[in-house]
Amino acid sequence: MNARTQTFELSCEGRQIEEVLLGIFHTILFHRTTGKFHYKKEGTYSIGTVGVVDADCDFVDFTYVRCDSDELDRSLKREVASFKDALRKVEGPCEGQISLEFFQKKRSRWPFPAESIPWEVWTLKLNVIDLSSESERQICREKVGEKLAEKVICIAEAMNRHEFLPKNPNEPDLDNVFDTSYPDVQPYLHKITFETGSSSGANVGLTVRRLFRDTLAI
Repeated sequence: MNARTQTFELSCEGRQIEEVLLGIFHTILFHRTTGKFHYKKEGTYSIGTVGVVDADCDFVDFTYVRCDSDELDRSLKREVASFKDALRKVEGPCEGQISLEFFQKKRSRWPFPAESIPWEVWTLKLNVIDLSSESERQICREKVGEKLAEKVICIAEAMNRHEFLPKNPNEPDLDNVFDTSYPDVQPYLHKITFETGSSSGANVGLTVRRLFRDTLAI
């Protein structure tokens, strides 16, 4: 089975990294999370509800919706912070790529571990830029908010397509499809990976010029 893939590209300031990533990944996880499964008798179960929270950004003109789960929020923030710290270690202008991969486990014969099979991967390519004036930062704040809104619409459209999702499992196989470690929600099994590197000054300059050119054209 080939995993579905989606790739987004965004440019932002260093102080906007965390909010950009949380806005994208929380939106995806909101669509890929259920309430807790409660099994009754064999073959029957009920599914709990998922609360909703509006999250306002401080450095981007943007508000997103996330699952009302503090533990899920903390877990995602830890992953995002690791990526942000890795970007900060790169001298000068930098870029990075971070992916949210959903997978399910397939049992293997003893003594081999279960096989992880990815079924959906969301990748965000991020270009971190430096701005020298407050007016540039304000334009960037607005523009990044507009770009994030576009990405959220793309995510919602993709989620509404009738495509593969793992079949709801029987109770013995629940941990092969869902992450059951959270007390209040149950996201599909997922992991986050990333890589970072430096970007050339020419590329950063082109990105900044394009950012302001697009803004002036509105």
